[in-house]
Amino acid sequence: MDIDCLPFYRTGYFSEFICDYLAQEPQVRSFYNRFPHLENFEGQIAEKATSFPETNREVLYEALQKQYKGFAVTSETQTHLKKLKEPITFTVVTGHQLNLFTGPLYFLYKIVSTINLTKELKKAYPKYNFVPVYWMATEDHDFEEINYFNFRGKKLKWNRTASGAVGHLDTKGLDEIFEAFSNQIGNSTNAIALKELFKKAYLEHTNLADATRYLANELFGKEGLVIVDGDNRDLKRLLVPYAEKDIFDQLAHQKVSETIAEFEALDQKYTIQVNPREINYFYLKDGLRERIVEQNGTYFINDTEIRFTKEELQNELKAHPERFSPNVIARPLYQEIILPNLCYIGGGGEIAYWLELKTMFEAMKVPFPVLLLRNSALVVTEKQTEKLAKMNLSVKDLFLKQSSFINKKIREISNIDIDFNPQKKQLEEQFKTMYELAELTDASFLGAVKAQEVKQKKGLDNLEKRLLQAQKRKLKDHVLRMTEIQNELFPNKSLQERNVNFSELYLELGEDLVPMLLETLKPLQQEFTVVRM
Repeated sequence: MDIDCLPFYRTGYFSEFICDYLAQEPQVRSFYNRFPHLENFEGQIAEKATSFPETNREVLYEALQKQYKGFAVTSETQTHLKKLKEPITFTVVTGHQLNLFTGPLYFLYKIVSTINLTKELKKAYPKYNFVPVYWMATEDHDFEEINYFNFRGKKLKWNRTASGAVGHLDTKGLDEIFEAFSNQIGNSTNAIALKELFKKAYLEHTNLADATRYLANELFGKEGLVIVDGDNRDLKRLLVPYAEKDIFDQLAHQKVSETIAEFEALDQKYTIQVNPREINYFYLKDGLRERIVEQNGTYFINDTEIRFTKEELQNELKAHPERFSPNVIARPLYQEIILPNLCYIGGGGEIAYWLELKTMFEAMKVPFPVLLLRNSALVVTEKQTEKLAKMNLSVKDLFLKQSSFINKKIREISNIDIDFNPQKKQLEEQFKTMYELAELTDASFLGAVKAQEVKQKKGLDNLEKRLLQAQKRKLKDHVLRMTEIQNELFPNKSLQERNVNFSELYLELGEDLVPMLLETLKPLQQEFTVVRM
């Protein structure tokens, strides 16, 4: 196994905002609390320790005991659950939707990053305990985002109607996905293991939340991963005072809007990830998850006949906190209220919207966590590595846009020189004399000289392009093989981790997949990892 790393900005797949964050550029400094350097966690531990109530630990522990009831809990996870009651224990969290069969490969990278960071923290701060947590986004209601996974370029989709929180969905119809998947993967030892994993997760559990808990527990239980479902009455009771400030005082809307204004004034190249609403909570009940909207002192549940006066909604919140579901703005706050958390690990888009929230956290008097970009990786199988070696292709070149990649390699392997830059420089030298001559005779001729220079350079560009196209035709078999391997590793011209399901790698690596990722992914290294098998 060979491991390479390259800076995120060199990949071309990460936003300028995230690259500036990783570079700790001064213009983004005000949007985060502490940068994810190992030494900065000392201050984060101290801040969280003095602000996290011990009663919240008891509530968390009891809620998790109920959530794990009926599941086989590893000794490692059981130990972590017990340690959460201790004041010297802190968490590192990642969150993800309930994507079918984990969805894209980066689901694994998120959790591996989280587990590995807790190990690094334990070495650096041995007197404390650190627990890796996966937060299941059970209350999301965008079924179209999670009802499929890609396998060998095909979409295996769960066709059904759905509404409300996806965690509540029953697993009917997933037997059809199981059959389609089983028919495609064969009967190797690793294929049989995958079939068993899918079957036990989705055909032996009655709802999507339980199925996902089983799946994540099977993959990472030996590492002591703790899985949290925020869709819980007791946990949401801790959220009530903060939800009141959002719903009735519109504090979150005010603070996040101010931060967005700072973003926009700072640099137009930065894209706003999420915009706050006046109320950042949904009403959750009986297959319903709809926004709460206020008009003239009356609170409506969007697209329904349900309405409340202010007093009625206050009473509803206190009596039934489980019916109030935080949106993308409020959910991070909820997480930090119920967990003794130090760090959130997420993808580029997630980190970008977390960076909008710092002033809201300050106004709510909740410590803002360290934000860490999850590990990203490209895994190149042994066969793919052999192909690259035969064609003398660098993995780093594969990150180029396909047209640039092909042109670069054609120039390298061509038996003629298809680079007219020397001729262009020679042309520029010749035109210097002509400019001098025009200035000595009649300056009005300068424009004509410039036009002629542009024309001749354009002619050289066109000739270079035609020669390059001719070489591509001559070397078409090589071009075809190059594009095939790039498309394999970057499906849909995007990162492997955003398209490929873990099952494709599991078929090759089997039970060695997760240990391999745990060994190779270094969360604080903050570089893109290339693993050649």
